[in-house]
Amino acid sequence: MSANRIRARLGRRLRLGFVGGSSSAMIGPVHRLAARLDDFYEPVAAALSSDPQRGLAEGTALGIPRVYPDFASLIAGEAGRADKPDAIAIATPNDLHREQACAALDAGYPVICDKPLANNLTDARAIQEAVKRTGLPFVLLHNYSGYPMVREARAAVAAGELGKLHLARVSYLQGSLGQYVEADFDNLNPRLKWRLDPVRGGSHVMADIGTHAHQLLVYISGRRVEAVRADVGASFDARIADDTASALLRLEGGLRANFLASKAATGAENAISIELYGDKGGLAWEHRAPNELKIMRPQAAFETRTRGLASLYPLAQRAARISAGHHEGFFEAFANLMSDFADILAARLQGQAPDPLALHIPGIEDGVAGAAFVEACVASSRSGTWLDCE
Repeated sequence: MSANRIRARLGRRLRLGFVGGSSSAMIGPVHRLAARLDDFYEPVAAALSSDPQRGLAEGTALGIPRVYPDFASLIAGEAGRADKPDAIAIATPNDLHREQACAALDAGYPVICDKPLANNLTDARAIQEAVKRTGLPFVLLHNYSGYPMVREARAAVAAGELGKLHLARVSYLQGSLGQYVEADFDNLNPRLKWRLDPVRGGSHVMADIGTHAHQLLVYISGRRVEAVRADVGASFDARIADDTASALLRLEGGLRANFLASKAATGAENAISIELYGDKGGLAWEHRAPNELKIMRPQAAFETRTRGLASLYPLAQRAARISAGHHEGFFEAFANLMSDFADILAARLQGQAPDPLALHIPGIEDGVAGAAFVEACVASSRSGTWLDCE
């Protein structure tokens, strides 16, 4: 991948405005670093914190040219500027996404949004309507779809290597809530406090990691979830936030899947895995070995494909920065989504069609599907029945 292809096309980097993502946040700083990794973007404006003084101080310390005390001030302050942002990146708590994404879109800005899209389907659809109304590009940062070997898996399925899909298993396990950490709630990290608040964080396990597992399954399989039979709840009686969700899923084309997401898997360190099987073969990918993809076929030895090889599908090759034998990971996966979106933005500014390989990134439809999946799982758990995903 050329580190300068955007500057070669536009004569400059893309200008980016940031909302949220102060140093006390978990994922916002990752967004900023990922945006700079390929040298395609430069931050020009920011409102980094709900604490205006902290946001102003941190933005100034980062060298961002124009720093604002809040989101509304950023939108108002950048209006009419010749050097205003080419896009707005949103890394704020879930409950703010609808207001901020819709306002940014209505102000004329393409949007880069952290997942989940929203805490509920109503808000997700409101953002979807804003995207349709404005016709502006929108990317949802489900970063695992940026890994080269996840993209290789998607391409292998699309090429028919597995045949007709019939079985899948996806899981995402963390151990951060394996104990009752809320006993000392006042001293919890602020970024965990809002996530454990059902009003701000929604169904915690589903919004925080369940949507990732759902998107990973849908992204690789190319199949939409049609119905769920789920169990969602907490591992401790006093806990008000959901920490574990398991479900049986029915997807398009007769694909059945087993889904598990938990933040109460004591000792687990972001253990993400997926297996997918068809009548010609299967595949398996694990986050602990993200540069490898296992391909399985009847009466044959496993094939292990590794990142960086020229024999991989173009979609996977596009996502690799260095030669085979070297490892790439979390930051690079985020950067792949940001870089693909940069190609989309640059093409739009030039009135051209983007590279088709840049279009394999999560967008507004993925966010709405994720919100529908969460609501269906929670409702299924309460009713004890199979429910359709809208």
